[in-house]
Amino acid sequence: MSYTPPHQASPKVVWHHASVTRTRRESQNGHRGAIIWFTGLSGSGKSTLAHAVEEILHQRGCRTFVLDGDNVRHGLCGDLGFSAQDRHENIRRIGEVARLFMEAGLIVLTAFISPYCADRAQVRHMVATGDFIEIYCNASIEICEMRDVKGVYRKARAGQIRQFTGISSPYEAPENPELTVKTGTVSLEACAQQVIGEITNRGVCTL
Repeated sequence: MSYTPPHQASPKVVWHHASVTRTRRESQNGHRGAIIWFTGLSGSGKSTLAHAVEEILHQRGCRTFVLDGDNVRHGLCGDLGFSAQDRHENIRRIGEVARLFMEAGLIVLTAFISPYCADRAQVRHMVATGDFIEIYCNASIEICEMRDVKGVYRKARAGQIRQFTGISSPYEAPENPELTVKTGTVSLEACAQQVIGEITNRGVCTL
């Protein structure tokens, strides 16, 4: 796939095509590269599920990496806040990084609220059809609040945290994700197996 950045590139730069291609890396790895994009409310179980799926894949010999929302904001996106504009830029950067990981032949799992449909669609359009697999972690806000060990929902309802997704900022649930997992009512093990089944059926790997 010939890559065209969705935003204007820096001036006087040319995309370098390496001799070690994605196809050669995937052949060495024994599986395709792909972006497994977990989305859902805070507390819906995105990170927990992404890491559970990665553990299964790793134990079966796949090359993987999890991009986690909190970890990314410690460095790559540490300069961003939580305004709509900053959330957009956060997801754009993550999408670009995820695409590079995928080009390295890895199965990259991303765990971000990514509240806006347009931002998730932008990442999907960065890659070829079939490379982006959206997993909607569907848990009610009531269950998410019950799981809230950090107390962020309580602070958001008290007005101490502004622009908090699901309370004072919107979450746009996916309309047509590749898979919806009911992380609020179904066990972690069962949800993980659903994700493994989905990526296996889509030819990312054979497990």
